[in-house]
Amino acid sequence: MAHGLLIELLDRNDRHVDSLDVDAFADYREAQRPPVVSVCCSDSRVSQEGMWAIDRPGYLFTAGNIGNRVSDVVDGDRVLSGSIAYPLGHADTDVLAVVGHTGCGAVGAALSAVQTGEYPAEPGVRADVEDLVPIVERGLADDAVAGDGSDVGATRRNRLVEYNVHEQVSAALATDEVADGDADVYGFVYDFHHAYGERDGVTYLVNANGERDPAVLRDLVGDERADHVATLL
Repeated sequence: MAHGLLIELLDRNDRHVDSLDVDAFADYREAQRPPVVSVCCSDSRVSQEGMWAIDRPGYLFTAGNIGNRVSDVVDGDRVLSGSIAYPLGHADTDVLAVVGHTGCGAVGAALSAVQTGEYPAEPGVRADVEDLVPIVERGLADDAVAGDGSDVGATRRNRLVEYNVHEQVSAALATDEVADGDADVYGFVYDFHHAYGERDGVTYLVNANGERDPAVLRDLVGDERADHVATLL
């Protein structure tokens, strides 16, 4: 038993408790109305609260999974994941942020599966990777992703990461919960490999409600935040 880690977790919780204002939950104790739901790839290096500098409860509804996927298959139909559909439908949430990250292992595993036919051994991990395989296959058929064949390593994988974000945004926009509502869907890539720029931890806007043109996205965010817009595609 990792007793030391148990003690560390409890000590970290004490620090969390000490950091809270006495009225931190005053407006949220009985209900929540988070303006944003963020779905991010499950990765210890990618903190959803951290990347958005969340310092209070009630702002961000977090959802995470391998490959920052927005949909599940229920009774043979592909539907918006419950962890996203719930805040959009029941908590007055206005924005869905889809966040991929550079060096994504899930996208890398799906790429390896396409190239070699080999999948992770764990059934749950395999199922998640299998869900990404059709996206990777479509991405590899896209000249902007495939490139000229000279950069088949990290660069191609990071282009597939961005491609997957675009695919997840499109999938979300096509669902009834989003299409019939007023929610905006934004796609980001969190960069800690200097694939988009030189600063670690920047979230780069790559998609806004299906719009991918960097010039349009820069107009959307304004000159002061234009350095948060970039693309590898």
